[in-house]
Amino acid sequence: MNLPNKLTMLRVILIPFFVFFYISGFFPGYGRYIALAIFIIASLTDLLDGKIARKYNLVTNFGKFMDPLADKLLVSSAFVLMVGTGELPSWAVIIIICREFAISGFRLIAAENNIVIAASMWGKVKTVFQMALAILVMIGCDKAWFETLTAAVMYIAVVLTAVSLVDYIWKNRQILKEQG
Repeated sequence: MNLPNKLTMLRVILIPFFVFFYISGFFPGYGRYIALAIFIIASLTDLLDGKIARKYNLVTNFGKFMDPLADKLLVSSAFVLMVGTGELPSWAVIIIICREFAISGFRLIAAENNIVIAASMWGKVKTVFQMALAILVMIGCDKAWFETLTAAVMYIAVVLTAVSLVDYIWKNRQILKEQG
């Protein structure tokens, strides 16, 4: 397993630790900051694995499949926790998670035809905004400007989620036609 794929798997491995510290009462006053640090580290592995894979020509089908899946697992875990704590509205998280399931299903259909669908630019930008949203929510400043910023990032993330879904379907519509 090459370094980019190890970084992707590290992101997946960090998720239970993130969840534990986010909801654990074992570290009063600090658990949330530890969870934030883990989330940021996990998010940075997403940036690193892609750069390393492209720079050193280490792009693999495993990475094309697992990298976006690891992102979905990380972001979805954070957002589910945030709905549970009342920090994010459920409608926004439902839209985001439904898109993730739809694209994962779409990728499975493509994989049956020996086609690997890599992340698109829209998907990458969407992921950045989703990760930024999670970080802003975890920082949780009660200043009006910060709450406005967080709300704006949330709406942008939801819109980008929808746009990236349409983009994936449009660019790969032939795969769906072949299945019909």
